[in-house]
Amino acid sequence: MSGSGPDHVLVTGGAGYIGSHACKALKAAGFVPVTFDNLVTGWQEAVKFGPFVQGDLLDRAAVDAAFAAWKPVAVMHFAALSQVGESMSQPGKYWRNNVLGSLNLIEAACAAGCLDFVFSSTCATYGDQDNVVLDEGTAQHPINAYGASKRAIEDVLRDFGVSHGLRSVIFRYFNVAGGDPDAEVGEFHRPETHLIPLMLDAIDGRRGALTIFGTDYPTPDGTCIRDYVHVCDLVDAHVLGLRWLQANKGSRVFNLGTGTGFSVREVVAASRSVTNRDVPMVEGPRRAGDCTKLVSGSTRAAAELGWTPHRSDMATMIADAWRWHQSGHYSR
Repeated sequence: MSGSGPDHVLVTGGAGYIGSHACKALKAAGFVPVTFDNLVTGWQEAVKFGPFVQGDLLDRAAVDAAFAAWKPVAVMHFAALSQVGESMSQPGKYWRNNVLGSLNLIEAACAAGCLDFVFSSTCATYGDQDNVVLDEGTAQHPINAYGASKRAIEDVLRDFGVSHGLRSVIFRYFNVAGGDPDAEVGEFHRPETHLIPLMLDAIDGRRGALTIFGTDYPTPDGTCIRDYVHVCDLVDAHVLGLRWLQANKGSRVFNLGTGTGFSVREVVAASRSVTNRDVPMVEGPRRAGDCTKLVSGSTRAAAELGWTPHRSDMATMIADAWRWHQSGHYSR
């Protein structure tokens, strides 16, 4: 199919939060995004920018069929389970879904001759390394099964690069936030675990008070610090990563963060200025697997990809999330 028109890109997890935004960015860049999603955590309503294939990465026959039908020139792989707490209590679920599913996808891509692969990894592969500048060369010591599963997939990609010539761009995300400024797609998880949508739910009464998990961390206000990047800036980097691969520049790892950290309390304070509403809050104990501070110290994406975040200031991220929040959600 790719020979008779725009190139197709297979987007696993394209019905999810980041994947749906990536599909919009790919369409804007002249590609046809083909969403492959099992809809366990994604939403069919979010598939608006290209064809949809409902399937599971653990079903190798379904994955092979998608490659045969659409003949994609590249893969963007977002599909994964991603709840840190759940990964601590159910590690087998994460190793099975994330690693075995990814192995099926990678083997199928190689079998189909689709050798450009953009992978959604995470800064959770670095683990809890206080007072360390986190860049692509930082040692990876994940402290939860989610981060460990992502690190394992990175290793698989490297091995298939050696054995099959697979070319990969690996993006290690920091905290992703915000939403499509047009509110066509947005952030909505089931169950919801991310700070900003939980906070906005609490503001407008859709759930009870926001729980701050841990107020005794060794940070200025006692709460965890994270580096936040706008989802639209993030997916712009993925399109640049795809262009990088198509230009035969080789496999590469990039951190995606802004280099600025915000504590939980600072995010809450910023929401008040954007929404003009108070956030009902309660304090709770630390969650297993949560790191104290995760902030990117890398400039590689800017220097090599030419990536410049445009919407990753906290006020814009919250404002875009709030616009989506007020516009209506997918099926509840």
